[in-house]
Amino acid sequence: MKSYDTNFHIFFASHYVHHWFDPWNTKWYAGFSQATYPPLPQQWVALISHITGLDMAYMAVQFAAILLLVVGVYRFSLLWVSPRAASYAALASVFLGSESFLVYSAGQLGTTSAAPIYLNALPYLFDWVRHGSWRSFLKGSVLFVAAAAAHHATLLFGSFFFALPVLALVLIDRNEGEPTSTPSFIARTVSIAVVVGAGIALVLLPFWIALIHYPVTQTPIPHPSRANYILSPEWGLNYFIIPYGALVLAIPFIIWRGAISVRLRPLLLGFWVAMLVGLGGTTPVGHLVLGRAYEVLTMERFSYWATLLALPFVGLLASELIDRFRMRAVIGLSVAATLTCGLSVAWVVYHPADASNFQVDSVAAWLNRDGHDNYRYVTLGFGNKIARLAVLTDAGSVDGEWNSGRMLPELTEHGAGALTSSKYFGKQGTDALTAILGHADKYGLKWVFLKDPYYEPLLSFAGWRHVDDLEDNTIAVWMKDGVPPATPLNAAQMPPHWQGLMWGILPFGSSLLALLIVLIPDKRWQENPTDQDAITHDDIASGRLVS
Repeated sequence: MKSYDTNFHIFFASHYVHHWFDPWNTKWYAGFSQATYPPLPQQWVALISHITGLDMAYMAVQFAAILLLVVGVYRFSLLWVSPRAASYAALASVFLGSESFLVYSAGQLGTTSAAPIYLNALPYLFDWVRHGSWRSFLKGSVLFVAAAAAHHATLLFGSFFFALPVLALVLIDRNEGEPTSTPSFIARTVSIAVVVGAGIALVLLPFWIALIHYPVTQTPIPHPSRANYILSPEWGLNYFIIPYGALVLAIPFIIWRGAISVRLRPLLLGFWVAMLVGLGGTTPVGHLVLGRAYEVLTMERFSYWATLLALPFVGLLASELIDRFRMRAVIGLSVAATLTCGLSVAWVVYHPADASNFQVDSVAAWLNRDGHDNYRYVTLGFGNKIARLAVLTDAGSVDGEWNSGRMLPELTEHGAGALTSSKYFGKQGTDALTAILGHADKYGLKWVFLKDPYYEPLLSFAGWRHVDDLEDNTIAVWMKDGVPPATPLNAAQMPPHWQGLMWGILPFGSSLLALLIVLIPDKRWQENPTDQDAITHDDIASGRLVS
């Protein structure tokens, strides 16, 4: 479990194991609401964990998302290219560098779970708007809602990169075969938007209430994915070269084919904008497109979406190269795909998201005995092990990894992330740590577990003292005298009981409903000869590039 956010998702899932209908979690930030993050993949992890345990359940859900991605890429690619090229695109998704990066390095379970659901919904959107199929309307709607229950950002921002090109494709094809009138196009688009919007509003109602009443107004926290990759090539390697891999070599083909083919231009535009946003501070596009959200989101998800949008082009390129060069093309493409996937998987070893490699079981055991868990704690130098520790102990902390859920003023007033890594945020991190240590009595903060000696002078100056050692004297326990036991905070952000019931029923229920409805057999799509002629013409035109 070395990927950065893996322990974070397991921690959220562990809460649902014990408190399925209560999103208020007291283990971080002296209490915070998990309704600030869509719960679907974490709830599936929690459910499966009753059979396999949390770690295996996490891997099972992540594996299911990878399998769904292959299906989603194939079905999405069929909108743009021939079945043969779509098959190559689906095969390429197995070796996609950005997918491996998110799974093995970033650990973004929400993003990797929502994207394949969304891709599987898009063909239904096309079929509904293009042909008026009510079956597609129903299936597309429930899948869109389930995708939102998995990750809100994928639907809110991904719709501009994925759904808009699909709608543009409907306009391009509207006069081919059975015509689609402009009023029908508008009515069908608006109707599914209204239904899906209402469904998402209901299923994630506690999330929207929390976002409206307590918007994210804290001081922006810097993130390397927003760096200028030219001025900071190490982050360019991490967030561009590794996720794209050999796909970088296909970018000229993507631009050329997208430019000369009318049907592919919307897809090219979606890819191009997503790629530019994913470049972070290298270009001003991210600021212009996202506005204030640019300071909250991390950019690797946009690179991920860009590579997904590129896959139909990749499938088309592979098809043409194999037609022209046969076995030489197969070998070359196989080597490129293997190196892309292999480098992304190995990157976590050469460039670990968290270099800390130690066990926190002894710390959890220490907290769980002799009434130590009556007080709150902070770790220093633990990296993302703080989530693993929170799973193992009942004690609460004033620190955490979910920045959007924290409300303590000592944390939100400073542009720093987790206190455990405060030294990496410079003066902002030191100020936040000093402020929280200075208010130890207010929060019942009695224990500090020190892995990094860098913080020793600060602790001594603030009146803390060294009382114990753990893990072969590599972790020191510091204490502050006279701190009263921790008491629950009467936070206004605490969701009422009815919101907890909704949170436990509707998001997970949306995935069950989607599974049931999608299993309804589809009628064979009405493929018009003119539609197929358009794709065939594109395939012929593309031969100019390799002939």
